[in-house]
Amino acid sequence: GFNQPHAHQVFDICPLMRLLVDNGLLPREYFVLPYVYPTVAADVEKLLLNGYSAFRCHYSARLIDSIRLSLRSNSPESLVPLLNDRALDSFVVTNALRSAPSPDSALSLIETLKTVRHFSHTQNTLYALAKILAKSHQTARLESLIDAINSGKFRDVARVSFMDHMRWYAAAGDLDAARCVWDEWRALQKRPCTESYNIIMGLCAQLRKDIEASKVFCKMIDEGALPNSRTYTIMIEHLVKTGKLNSAMEIFQIMPSMRMKRTSRQYSVLVDAFSGTDQFDCIKTLLKDMHVDGILPGRAMRWSLQRMQETGFVEETMELVREMLPDERIKVIKTSTDDSDNNEDDDGDEDIDCASSGNDLDAIRLKPWFDPAALAGALHCWRSEEVSALEDAKFVWTTRLVCKMIRSFSSAETAWQFFCWVARQPGFSHDIYTVSRMIAKLARHGHVDLVDQLISKIKREGIRLSFSTIRLIIDFYGLSGNGDAALKVFRAVKTLCGPVSESSLLLLYSSLLRSLAKCRMDADALDILDEMILCGIIPAMQTFSGLMHHFARGGDIKMVQRLFGMVRQSGMEPDAYMFKVLIHAYCNCERAALALRVFEDMRTCSLMPDASTKQLLVKSLWKEGKLREAAAVEERSEEINDVLPLALPGHFFTLPEVLKVNWLHHISEIPIYNVVGVVTSSLAVEVGRNLLAI
Repeated sequence: GFNQPHAHQVFDICPLMRLLVDNGLLPREYFVLPYVYPTVAADVEKLLLNGYSAFRCHYSARLIDSIRLSLRSNSPESLVPLLNDRALDSFVVTNALRSAPSPDSALSLIETLKTVRHFSHTQNTLYALAKILAKSHQTARLESLIDAINSGKFRDVARVSFMDHMRWYAAAGDLDAARCVWDEWRALQKRPCTESYNIIMGLCAQLRKDIEASKVFCKMIDEGALPNSRTYTIMIEHLVKTGKLNSAMEIFQIMPSMRMKRTSRQYSVLVDAFSGTDQFDCIKTLLKDMHVDGILPGRAMRWSLQRMQETGFVEETMELVREMLPDERIKVIKTSTDDSDNNEDDDGDEDIDCASSGNDLDAIRLKPWFDPAALAGALHCWRSEEVSALEDAKFVWTTRLVCKMIRSFSSAETAWQFFCWVARQPGFSHDIYTVSRMIAKLARHGHVDLVDQLISKIKREGIRLSFSTIRLIIDFYGLSGNGDAALKVFRAVKTLCGPVSESSLLLLYSSLLRSLAKCRMDADALDILDEMILCGIIPAMQTFSGLMHHFARGGDIKMVQRLFGMVRQSGMEPDAYMFKVLIHAYCNCERAALALRVFEDMRTCSLMPDASTKQLLVKSLWKEGKLREAAAVEERSEEINDVLPLALPGHFFTLPEVLKVNWLHHISEIPIYNVVGVVTSSLAVEVGRNLLAI
């Protein structure tokens, strides 16, 4: 009883198939045959499922390029036929908006879209529009858009989250509006995420409200949020803008001690700053650290490195500058303003912005649009049809592009297949950066055998991995539960990355202990701890705190006491965070009397517990019938109840309190203790004294 439709009816039912036919990917007869011969339908379905994702990505890229060229031309009427293309969807519009040359051109695209009947906005297109409005400081229109989204005007688009709301106001530079949203969020949620603190802190720093920025950072620490790399990027950028390069460098150099990843942006900011003051020796140190961290230099460094090269540092910069130069193999898309309908490929420089070439002064030349994340998503199954389409596209594979592709794959197996495939492509060979990225991804997903394969290969070829990559592998093995593999990598560290300094070895030991604790390999962790101390390497306070917390969760109070004794024997004074860990350990094991003794030692050292620790101690004492002691704790705490922090600074195996003193010392115009109050970490006090001496 199924009525066979005519070919024109099938066109209306399946416009995607029509695109395939128009581009030669399906014979035209397939529009009728599936309905006449059911056996052919399976072939059509396979072609659609296996080939369409790769085809769609390629066709969408061409359409995005055409829209980009039209937005840059003097012929806005050329935009209308492009927007009426059947392939136009939210993906194309979102990326066209993001790559628009100016806010005005992006808004003109939005206005033209109102005439396109088959298009409807999605969350991606609306959020892209919101970001454009924010960057162009059109706050009133931005608020109208947010109200429209939240009122349900757009179907299947969720309400704007607090985080997105804050990001848009931050892009608009509106501190007051961002604070209002943040306050509303904090009223509903006890502690927002770290990024919300970063947004407010960054806005304050941007507006040169130094004291407010420092208070937000203190609030982050005091409320128990853990700073991330972006937190310290804000600090470094702020210090650089205020001319305090040495202070920025101090923060940057201590970041690895806090298990904090140093980013390409941080390197770029510092290299640019030192280049502006002709401190090229500092740049040499940064380039050396960048190699140790396994970070590929960003294109933003090109001018600074070329300037350094001109002053005589040729050998140190030649390879880096050559990597940053435009790849002549990459073609550009070009159109003439007089004939915007004719697009053709042409050899030329890899320029992202408009540029003239030769005698064609009116030509618009653009680097072709390319999104590694979109391509990786289209290749997630890695079927033969997709690989064939990828080969036909004839992309120019560079180290930077391959690293982005590996990062974008959600599946480590697919990333590995791509890694092996791209190694066979003409003109490309893997280097330390692509190998490091692949090893880290495999380790994170627990593919020990594949990591061993790559490690064996780089040993044969004499490639040295960066120290940061080795540390990352050990950390990821802890997350994936492969403690034995982490130990194996640790034992081979000198072979894999060469000589390791004592400070780097301290960090590596800390990572290994953390991974072994996560894998519940307690005996191995204790052996490594003993080995570490016998080598004269004393673990950091937070390493001891992490191990104490681990054994406390397992109920091994004797081991917790032993570790606490080792801290005292090492000549270190426990900080407030370690006292907190010890009090919680005793209370959870119903040893409130011992917890009370720790509390008294803590107060003797002029350290304060956080509110939750005090409450836990009182509750445990009541539970064990020690009512007089509980009352004494309450009475002793009456004078400090109003100033008890919500959370103590610190985190297992990290040192976030170290930088608190440093940044505040350098940006605050008032005495540091007026801002911070009592600094609770003895390690932070010691570091602060050293920095003040500097």
